[in-house]
Amino acid sequence: MRSLAVAREVCERFHPGLLDELEKVALAQREAPESPVVEIYRRHAGAGLLAPAEFGGQAAGPLDAARAQRAVASVSPSLGVAATMHHFTVAMLFRLAGFADRLTPAQTRMLSSVAGDGLLMASGWAEGRTDQNILTPSVVAQPTTDGYLVNGTKKPCSLARSMDILTASAQITEPDGRVGLALLLIPADSPGITVRPFWSTPVLAGAQSHEVQLANVAVPDELAIRSTPKDQHALDDLQTAGFTWFELLATSTYIGAAATLVERVIEGGRGEPSARAALAVRLEAAVGLVEGVARGMEAGLDGDEAVASVLVARYATQDLLAEVVHQAVELLGGMAFIGSPDVAYLASAVHALAFHPPSRASAAVGLARYFAGERLRLS
Repeated sequence: MRSLAVAREVCERFHPGLLDELEKVALAQREAPESPVVEIYRRHAGAGLLAPAEFGGQAAGPLDAARAQRAVASVSPSLGVAATMHHFTVAMLFRLAGFADRLTPAQTRMLSSVAGDGLLMASGWAEGRTDQNILTPSVVAQPTTDGYLVNGTKKPCSLARSMDILTASAQITEPDGRVGLALLLIPADSPGITVRPFWSTPVLAGAQSHEVQLANVAVPDELAIRSTPKDQHALDDLQTAGFTWFELLATSTYIGAAATLVERVIEGGRGEPSARAALAVRLEAAVGLVEGVARGMEAGLDGDEAVASVLVARYATQDLLAEVVHQAVELLGGMAFIGSPDVAYLASAVHALAFHPPSRASAAVGLARYFAGERLRLS
């Protein structure tokens, strides 16, 4: 697969030896709950991929990041998911570091340790609530004299057992009664943080997506990043950066998992040339959609246009990958399916793209109105 070979070359440039070391571990072990892939990734400078050079990072742009992510996920979908959660958070925070007075000195010091010390950031946005408005978390930060007391639950929260920093969205009630949004940077060893088993399926178990409970966790004011939306539904600079990077990297992850199936079909010469070509065309269409958004980001695509573009790429990719998986499994044949759990596992893993927020149904009204000329509003 040409596009996968390109992705592997980019990954090798940023993380020399990573793919080779991962491939020494059997796929079933890479994807298991006690998988070593996260620590392997940490050892190969995974944490600093998107950190700017002045912070000791590798300063990968959106296109290189999407390709490196695709390569990593082609070897370990679980690691792809875990890395997505870390990277989109890092990208969002360093984006804010470019705005004057947006980050405090304490926040900047914490970010400076990401690349240098290999710190991993868990992303605490999901709360496991059906039909949840992802911009309105249920976790509450109660103001105190020097910061906040935080209570609530985040689940599923990838990297729950390997995280060094928990980044958690929370509601903050102002003295005048207004409810605002904040992103809290919480050291993972803070008193009051408990990790409980949550992920029951073996699919993507290596991403460590468990429940993180916060009970009266003290967070100093200097580690809280306040949101500044003009209304509670609009995307501000914090949310826009996070949305765009998350959808870009998550979609790249599942393309990588699907690419492994396609590669097996092509290298094995399965089916007629016309069938193999049709399969590759669908996969390459998905690659092109995501890389088009990445190139747009590098050219300055931002705001509502960036979020809408990456959601279009994500939902179109979901449709393409469903067809890719169905056709690839059929072409690989029954003996490949019977002879190894890998085919069934990869096919199942790809379907998880549909479960990431925002769901297609929840975004439909906002996108329809955006295409008609209104502001993009997601729920």
